[in-house]
Amino acid sequence: MIHYGTSFDLDGRFLDLKKQSENPDLWQADQELAVKLNQQLVHLEKELHFYDKLAEEIQFFLLLMQSGENLSDQELQNKYEELNQRLTDKEWLLLLNGAHDKNNVLLSIHAGTGGVDAQDWAEILLRMYLRFAEQQGWEVVILNKQMGNEAGIKRVELYIKGDYAYGNLKSEHGIHRLVRISPFDAEAMRHTSFASVEVEPELPELDLKDFQIPEKEIRVEVFRSGGAGGQSVNTTDSAVRMVHVPTGISVACQNERSQLQNRAMAENLLKSRVFYFYKKQEEAERAKILGANKQASWGNQIRSYVMQPYQQVKDHRTDWVTIDIQAVLDGDLEDFVKAYLKWDYEG
Repeated sequence: MIHYGTSFDLDGRFLDLKKQSENPDLWQADQELAVKLNQQLVHLEKELHFYDKLAEEIQFFLLLMQSGENLSDQELQNKYEELNQRLTDKEWLLLLNGAHDKNNVLLSIHAGTGGVDAQDWAEILLRMYLRFAEQQGWEVVILNKQMGNEAGIKRVELYIKGDYAYGNLKSEHGIHRLVRISPFDAEAMRHTSFASVEVEPELPELDLKDFQIPEKEIRVEVFRSGGAGGQSVNTTDSAVRMVHVPTGISVACQNERSQLQNRAMAENLLKSRVFYFYKKQEEAERAKILGANKQASWGNQIRSYVMQPYQQVKDHRTDWVTIDIQAVLDGDLEDFVKAYLKWDYEG
């Protein structure tokens, strides 16, 4: 049994953020950061209101049961089920209490073993995450996309902005395996292909204010942005890739129209990724939080998607299974997210 109350302190977080936001020096020094803190306060205030109201209704329900009011067993049962359902719908969100769970996300997909099938599989995963993000009301920016030679994509990097985006997507970090009849095989044979998904939180400016990367450690590459063809192709060398030489961490951005804008976004995301890397390395927790850097091939998958000879999606960490593979590929990931959060907490 999960004791949610011991793992989630809304009141404490609200009071801490309120204290920070009321600091007049913060508003004078960094208005943008102050606005972000206020936005977080508004979100937490809504959550507190929900739980306060629910607690009042539960208390009233208990008093009704004890008072001997002339209510039928069916009326009491209906009220109990209503309150229980409202709590059940919310309780899994209480597990989103990790240090970075509320943050935006940098999500990358890489085609692995499986040739053109793996590249097609990477594009299917891209569609799945875009659908999931749309359902959550998140904003998605495609920073960089490298198309496959025949079909699909070799690699794509997404910047996803939204409440608790990292907490909801950290379950996706790892190797994803697909089994199906290959549409690229003239003999219609069954193929297995792999793609790796990397999920890292964007760190807020508050965490990064004292962190700087020396210029000598950064290699900047400028290249021509790709496009969908025709008038939408960016014909200038406006895309920017930044590489942190000591760690090999890189970020590419080609979404914006100007090189200056792409460079600014790439620089911010690189700074966040490098800081996060060092932080987790120092705490000896990088492997635990991000997962080991494994090859996208046999034996390393976190989840399998089987289309033939039967239909099933199974997460190998939580053992959560569904046979509705099309719903999952259409972005219905909530059950896998919930199962992972409970498994991670209990583990």
